[in-house]
Amino acid sequence: MRSDAAKRREALVREARRLFAAHGSDVALESIADAAGVGIATLYRNFDSRAALADEVASAILSDMQRAAAAALETIGSTPETAWLTYVHRLVELDLGALSAALADFVTSEMSGTVREAQEITLDGVEKLLAAAKSSGLVRPDLGALEFVLAIGMITRPHPEAIRAAAPNLVPQLVSIVLAGMRP
Repeated sequence: MRSDAAKRREALVREARRLFAAHGSDVALESIADAAGVGIATLYRNFDSRAALADEVASAILSDMQRAAAAALETIGSTPETAWLTYVHRLVELDLGALSAALADFVTSEMSGTVREAQEITLDGVEKLLAAAKSSGLVRPDLGALEFVLAIGMITRPHPEAIRAAAPNLVPQLVSIVLAGMRP
């Protein structure tokens, strides 16, 4: 793929990810193309369907999660508390809840084998990191990767404007509470 074509494809995935998180997966594909600075034909040259685009967005999220786990695994031996907290906050920044909600229709019924495989690799990386965190006394022995990822996803789900206004620090507060509850 030519570099300019690769940049356009990356822009489409980046904007789809942003717009899916903000507005759900039913956002108009034309809006994604516009936000990426390309025409709708370019979007369809890269992704033949909304499901194909959702697969690519899911793959990008899983890739980010894999990189975050790998980075934490590199440092958890020397600075366990810092590595663990940095990892959790990286996952929160990925906006997993909003993206999971937006992609739920696609990743459950039409998920490609590639995304399923990436999901398995991601959960395996999270399990390895959890094992290291358990060894360091940072998390309970009964915490599994899926439960952990789902907890972060539930915390970062979109909240109604009234709740965000009444509790502007809701997500950081919930992260703090969940981290405390994960302790042995």
